[in-house]
Amino acid sequence: MATATHSALASSSPAKGRLLLLFFGAPSTRNAAPSSSVLLPISSSLPSSPTRLRSSARPPYDQQLLPNDWELRHRTLLVDSFHRNNGLRALLGEVSGSKGSGPLRLLTRDGDWPDDHFWAVVALLVETGRADDALKVFDSWKKIEMTRTSVANYSRIIKLFCRGNLMSEAMSAFQAMEECGLVPSLAIYNAIIHGFARKKDFDNSNVTFRMMLEAGLLPTPDTYNGLIRAYGSFGLYDEMSKCMKRMESSGCFPDEVTYNTLITEFARSGLTEKMEGVCRVLNSKHMKLQISTLVAMLEAYADLGMLEKMEKAYHRVLRSNGFIKENLIRKLATVYIENYRFAQLEDLGNGISAKSGRTDLVWYIMLLSSACLLSKKGVESLVQEMKLAKVTVNITITNILAHFYLKMKDFRSLDIVFLQAKANKVKPDVMTFGVFFDACKIGYDGTWILEQWIKNGSLEEAVGLKADQLVVTAFGKGFFLKLCEKHYSSLHPKEKEKKRWRYSDMIKLVFRKKSKGKD
Repeated sequence: MATATHSALASSSPAKGRLLLLFFGAPSTRNAAPSSSVLLPISSSLPSSPTRLRSSARPPYDQQLLPNDWELRHRTLLVDSFHRNNGLRALLGEVSGSKGSGPLRLLTRDGDWPDDHFWAVVALLVETGRADDALKVFDSWKKIEMTRTSVANYSRIIKLFCRGNLMSEAMSAFQAMEECGLVPSLAIYNAIIHGFARKKDFDNSNVTFRMMLEAGLLPTPDTYNGLIRAYGSFGLYDEMSKCMKRMESSGCFPDEVTYNTLITEFARSGLTEKMEGVCRVLNSKHMKLQISTLVAMLEAYADLGMLEKMEKAYHRVLRSNGFIKENLIRKLATVYIENYRFAQLEDLGNGISAKSGRTDLVWYIMLLSSACLLSKKGVESLVQEMKLAKVTVNITITNILAHFYLKMKDFRSLDIVFLQAKANKVKPDVMTFGVFFDACKIGYDGTWILEQWIKNGSLEEAVGLKADQLVVTAFGKGFFLKLCEKHYSSLHPKEKEKKRWRYSDMIKLVFRKKSKGKD
């Protein structure tokens, strides 16, 4: 096998033969690194933020407006607050470590808890799945002082249960409230109606709705808005429409939140025509389109690749105070790349950086714009900017620059990119290896680089993509990676199920097949 492999390698270009003979065990003919300057700074330290100068001078207080003992009072308040916070932390620590009737025992021991301590304990119990304990502690706490048996306190604990989707406990508290002779408020009914709806228990949600009507309480837009949101989250768009009709027939007309909720839910489902229809109604009523709704519309257009509408929505978001998450920024960049609008990538990067600064993702987008346009001047200018900003070299930056110099057939600069990655201890990923072997195919002699990867153990790493997905979107898979996929798909299922595929396995798979004349 080794003889056949070596002969196959030797039949290709001399540089490629030396490179692959090295991988399969032949002695290296290249022992020294190419001398060159690096493109990016080796230092990975971040720039320190400027220290804000503070003046020690303060405007004098008007002593006539302050009591003589104001400093003493202020210190007393600070000390009391300190001890109170420490006491609460200690109590929550005890509650976290207790089991069974632990919270009840702690309440009995202390005699009573202040309101803020009590509600912090109840919230902790609900969040940690100890709703039964929360109910028991609530029952004991309100018995300590009769005024605590109030609609406000029951409303608070019922809402806590509903937000945690603990509807059984919420209904237990609701029934206990009625047994105390208290009349549930509209806010309590709304919380229960929405809680059941979020769990897709629309039967009990409707039963509670009828109970609310029988109690003489009329639904408000908030009642219907929560139902519309729940129907939308489960993709029940016909039910959303029925809910709207029921809302209007009852004399409870949709408000701004209603229309924004409808637009958002239609946007999340990709129903852009219905989304735009509701948006027109909202505009005709001179109601405000919420920023979060506009961002949802932007994401819907990006998901569907609707470039022109996406751009209009994007510029509206930029003019507003809207925040665009990184996941959505990647979607916008993907649409531009897939439509070969590489110049717009730069505009996207500049627009985002104006709102949130030059994040890593912004640098990637800016670099991809120049790299895809094959603009050497643009790439080198950005590299200098990154140098001044002390941007840390990582695998994404390495792969973008490597792909660019491969396309430019600038092997000297490609060497520098690999050297810079080595200096910053950035190990190659599957895209890096793809670029490397594609370059070797057209005359690049990377023997020394491969030797360094062997020495630092990179070839024994598990195969994987560590760079940003935008790199794959922009450059695709080259010849080598496509060959890897082809040979991998031809393997026996047992070979594919190998627990850990390393880069050395991947390379051997390709070149052993090649040595047998299968490519």
